[in-house]
Formats: sequence, structure tokens, C-alpha cells
Amino acid sequence: MPVTIIKPSKGWMPINLHELWEFKDLLYFFTWRDIKLRYKQTVLGFAWAIIQPFFAMLIFTLFFGSLAKLPSDGVPYPIFAYAALLPWTMFSESIARSTSTMVMNSNIIKKVYFPRMALPISSVLSPIVDFAIAFVILILMMAYFGVMPTINVIWMPAFLLLAIVTSLGVGLWTSALNARYRDIQYVVPFVIQIWMFASPVVYASSMIPVQYQFLYGLNPMAGVIEGFRWSLLSTNAPGMIIIASVVVSLALLVSGAFYFRRMEKTFADEV
Repeated sequence: MPVTIIKPSKGWMPINLHELWEFKDLLYFFTWRDIKLRYKQTVLGFAWAIIQPFFAMLIFTLFFGSLAKLPSDGVPYPIFAYAALLPWTMFSESIARSTSTMVMNSNIIKKVYFPRMALPISSVLSPIVDFAIAFVILILMMAYFGVMPTINVIWMPAFLLLAIVTSLGVGLWTSALNARYRDIQYVVPFVIQIWMFASPVVYASSMIPVQYQFLYGLNPMAGVIEGFRWSLLSTNAPGMIIIASVVVSLALLVSGAFYFRRMEKTFADEV
């Protein structure tokens, strides 16, 4: 009788996009489950998607807009801050959820096979619902302050996609690392806090000297935030920041996907 010997893979593994597509229904289920769990048994429900960025905008407007009087590229500071907080909140939520997703779903991972990459992907996709809800407030604020979008608005989906790519790239790294080193789940919130002030959320990238704009763009969220503002509010064009941010975002996504695949075979033993 023929004997089949099953051995674990060694080294780097290719990214199987076809397999992910075959499990697209499961990916949809994981995403919808994350959305429902976030607002289950909450009094305010989806209002939390608005409360977080809105009150952060009020605080930033008071301290950085009114007291520190930071420049806002010619637009009212409340809109300037809120337009940055939307992609930033989506990014930070994506990283927070994806970092712990492998540990939180350990029971499923140990019992049945499916593409493990579906878990961090669903964690990155679920905050898009919060983004869409909070975006309605931005539209109302623009109408209140009389700020009308220009033709640049056609680029907004591209910068939203760039935010998703950045979130997924970082999320793949942190979720794989957290499966082995649980310290990561405690380090990530601290890093996100520092990362926010290293990104042009409360200030404009125009404050950075021109000769350092490309280096500043190596922070991928700098390109996302400035591009998002430019597409909606017609602020200063990001220029070299966008080029650097796109390169770094793609590098994070590709490297994160390969590292995740390399660690994937050990998840069931480590979580």
C-alpha cells in the first residue's frame, strides 16, 4: 500500500491569494462578527464611532488650535483635525484589533483549518464601518464651515485604500509577533500614541522643512493623512511625502504577508 508522509513546510512560504479568495465567505463572516461584537450590549451602539474622533477633535481644537495656534493650511482647525482623525482612528483601531486576533481566536485555530490570514484581514476591514459613520459628521462640518471639496476629491478612495494597505501591513506583523511574544499587545498601544504625534494629525506637514519632507514621508501615515486632507479640503499638496509613504506601505504589506506565512504553521502550537 502506498504511504503518504505529511511534513511541515520549512522556510518561507508563498502567499496563496487563490486560497484566500476561496474562503471569501469566511472572511465576510469574520468581518461581520467583529462589527457585531464591538457594539454588542452597548447603550450608544454605533454612536461610539462618532464620539471618539469628535471629542478628540474638540480637545485638539482647544489646545492646539486655540491655545498653541498651530497653522491649519488655511482651513478651519476643527475640520483640519477631524479630517486627520478619521483615517488615523481607522488605522489605530485596525492595529489594536489585528494584534490580538490570533490569540483571541485560538480555539478556532486549533480545531479547523482555514487561511489564517483571514483573521487579521477581517480585523482591518471591520473599522471601515466606523469610518463611514464618522465620515458623515465630516460632511456636515464641511457644510457648516462652508468648505467645498474640489476635483481632488476623486483621489479620496485611493488614500483610503492606502490607509487600509498600511493597516494590513502593520497588522500582519503585529498579529504574527503577538502569537509568539505576548508583550507585543502591551507595546502596540504605547507605540500608537507616539506614532500619532509623529504623524500630521494635530499639525500640518508644511511645518516640516522641505529638505526633510521625503524622510518624513517614510512614516506611511503621513502620506495617508496629508493625502486625505488634500483630496477633501484642498490643503497643500503632499508631494514627496506621498511617494515615500506609498513605497513604505507596500513594503510593509509584502514583508508582513511573507512573515505571517512563515509563522503561520506554528500558530496552533503557540496560541
